[in-house]
Amino acid sequence: MKKNLKVNLAWLAIIIGLFAILKVLEITGIMNLYYVQILMGIGISILMGLGTNLVLGFSGQFTLGQAGFMAIGAYSSAIITNYIPTYDGFYLSMLVGVLIAALVALIFGIPTLRLKGDYLAIATLGMAEIIRIAIVNGGEVTNGAAGLTGILPYTTWPVIYFFVVIIIILVLNFLRSATGRQAITLREDEIAAESMGVNVTKMKVMIFVFGAMISAIAGSLYVSYIGTVVPKDFTIMKSIDYLIIAVLGGLGSITGTIIAAIVLGILNMFLQNVSNLRMIIYSLALILVMIFRPGGLLGTKEFYLSKYFNKNKEGKN
Repeated sequence: MKKNLKVNLAWLAIIIGLFAILKVLEITGIMNLYYVQILMGIGISILMGLGTNLVLGFSGQFTLGQAGFMAIGAYSSAIITNYIPTYDGFYLSMLVGVLIAALVALIFGIPTLRLKGDYLAIATLGMAEIIRIAIVNGGEVTNGAAGLTGILPYTTWPVIYFFVVIIIILVLNFLRSATGRQAITLREDEIAAESMGVNVTKMKVMIFVFGAMISAIAGSLYVSYIGTVVPKDFTIMKSIDYLIIAVLGGLGSITGTIIAAIVLGILNMFLQNVSNLRMIIYSLALILVMIFRPGGLLGTKEFYLSKYFNKNKEGKN
């Protein structure tokens, strides 16, 4: 009990300390508006990477539909905050986006998650395209292909920081729960999991819904700091961007997802002037990772502070 308390206090100190460092950098002007935008982009990438990794890395479902759920969150916030231009309206729009994304994931997930591999990827890609085309044909509500502009900037980097921390904590606690461990067994062997009494279809749908909800939150935060939203922002390439983060960091590693999102975010900063080469460099990076680190940078490993407390305890004994 004392060990868990010490670990939790240590993590709390790290979270607060990192926030304080970033705040000081902002106040002193070292972290100007450009770097703030980079930081916010990294936060969004972490959330989308978590949603993708939760579905693909922990339950073994190859999905290409995360951009569709992100679009639901983005358009929910863009539309509702247009009518309720307050912070209450923004958080209400986020809740609405999460609920719609969960419902859509449930409706699509029940019939399609019985598929596997490439077939599932194609089905989820089709789902994302259906969502995007529905938005394009949304008439005055979504403003069609022209999208929506003038969205008020409710998202700040502290808001994104808060959501990243909370969602990471929720995801980690879920994965450590009995239900989360059942989900992980799907990745290892579905037949063995089912023989042990795991409801495979139910578990797949649950994880798919959770991933959709995280993506919807990321979409709401994204649109509120970008200020505009158009359907072309949510094509297959958007899903692939976040798939790259999950694969590069390590499928089944939350720590790896965070590190990959930070590394690629910083890399993007240096590639602003050669944006056409970005996907080429991404592809080369993935090829090198697949050759030298097939499991990603961290594989399924996680960074645990508890290991260091155990070492200190063993050293004293």
